[in-house]
Formats: sequence, structure tokens, C-alpha cells
Amino acid sequence: MSARDAKAMRNSFAPRGGFVLAKTPSYRQLALRRRLLVVVAVAGLALASGVIGSLTAQPERADSDRPYVGPSSYFPSE
Repeated sequence: MSARDAKAMRNSFAPRGGFVLAKTPSYRQLALRRRLLVVVAVAGLALASGVIGSLTAQPERADSDRPYVGPSSYFPSE
């Protein structure tokens, strides 16, 4: 290898080690990420609502002849 070859500029397309810059995501990829984020958020909200609803549900009572009177009972006489 001569001195001229050592000082020559390296080809930018030649494979080399080190970090490789990532390509910017395309518009379709960004739209897909947003769509996936919305679907996951809605599913998570539905799951959380179901868990909270099952934890706060009134238990079944054996004595159903007496109507339930509580904060969510609008018509206790029916």
C-alpha cells in the first residue's frame, strides 16, 4: 500500500463497522404505528373498565323478595 492509497478518501458505500444510522420511518409506517397505538389504547381502556366493573359489581343476593335500595336504585318500589 502506498502513501497515496493511505491518504485516499474512503468510499462512503464501503461496508464498515460501527453504528449504522436508521432510516426515517415512512408515512405509512408512522400511520400504522398511530393506528396500532389507538387500537391498543382502546383495548386497554376496555380491559380496565371491565376489571373495575367486575370489582365494583353488586353481589347476587339470596333474598330477592326485598328490593335493593342503594345509591344506584332509582325506583326502590318496583
